[in-house]
Amino acid sequence: MSKPNQPFHIEPAEIMPTLPTQFFATLVSNVNRQVAQGHDVINLGQGNPDQPTPPHIVASLKEAADNPQYHKYSPFTGYSFLKEAIAHRYKEDYNVDLDPETEVAILFGGKTGLVQLPQVLLNPGDVCLVPDPGYPDYWSGVALARAEMKFMPLTADNGFLPDYSRIAPSDRERAKLMFLNYPNNPTSAVAPLSFYEETVDFAAKHGIVVASDFAYGAIGFDGKQPVSFLQAEGAKDVGVEFYTLSKTYNMAGWRVGFALGNAKIISLINLLQDHIYVSLFGGIQAAAATALTAPQDCVQTLVSRYQSRRDAFFAALSEIGWDAPKPAGSFFSWLPVPKGYTSVAFANLLLEEAKVAVAPGVGFGDHGEGYVRVGLLSSEERMQEAAYRIGKLGLF
Repeated sequence: MSKPNQPFHIEPAEIMPTLPTQFFATLVSNVNRQVAQGHDVINLGQGNPDQPTPPHIVASLKEAADNPQYHKYSPFTGYSFLKEAIAHRYKEDYNVDLDPETEVAILFGGKTGLVQLPQVLLNPGDVCLVPDPGYPDYWSGVALARAEMKFMPLTADNGFLPDYSRIAPSDRERAKLMFLNYPNNPTSAVAPLSFYEETVDFAAKHGIVVASDFAYGAIGFDGKQPVSFLQAEGAKDVGVEFYTLSKTYNMAGWRVGFALGNAKIISLINLLQDHIYVSLFGGIQAAAATALTAPQDCVQTLVSRYQSRRDAFFAALSEIGWDAPKPAGSFFSWLPVPKGYTSVAFANLLLEEAKVAVAPGVGFGDHGEGYVRVGLLSSEERMQEAAYRIGKLGLF
């Protein structure tokens, strides 16, 4: 067979070049380059839990893997026992009642649902309200739906909560979807029940679906449990919440998440997933149910570990003169950069000179400029060492 004279050309779909740039791929590349050169980098720029999955959950998977039932296709919407387990957890932790069959959708990790939701609700040109700063994958789902984003600034003077009165009237009327995320990534702020009650009223008045990203819902400090959006009266009428096992049980690689709440939205998510997946491996579903229904001592231990790291790190920050409020939730800290630096320039300086990796705030949106995100994802000793290395630069 003769070869064509011209190279075969692959033309991507029009949507592909419009997808958001993966900003943090550059951060990972820079860190890897430093490590390859033999440097001891303390990587606090990541959002990946550093502890292993608790042994009783791993043991449950090992046992379930021997069950021939799970070697077949799982039910399209997942096993009822897993949906019942998440309903049990929400009732026990938040006193929220969920119908396992109509108000729970099993997801391939929370990120999947966050990207899918705009695709089942938005048409090209529709408006989605997005927090700024916020989790960049919200942008991905909106881009895939060919919809339009309008940003809600999160600023320190309002506790990093959106101020609905500052949203332009035209944006309020055009918006069909809104993302919220508390405990917040990247700012580590938490939201009170009164904020969610205000949100339900705002959403109902303007016909806006609320998507509450509750990925860090188990991680609250100083004895305070984060509030679920679904605890607000009427929340299920206007929206859904996304929950994941990644952070609560150190199961990031297992890819188990849930969408919870409004039955119509849950049915739309399940319908889209019917065209893409045949649910999770049954053995993983069995282990996930074990995580949700077993005693929650491992979660309490994990939260205590993050709080100890937070306290040790902030004590060290105080010693070097870097002042910032302690986070109230999540496993992140949101720290102001010194005067004269952008967030990218400061992050680059710390990596090059102190061998400490942090995430520049501008990667989460324009209102993230002036901050860096630091993960509480290394030992107390390494967190303290990171602070002392930074202190030696004499910036504070």
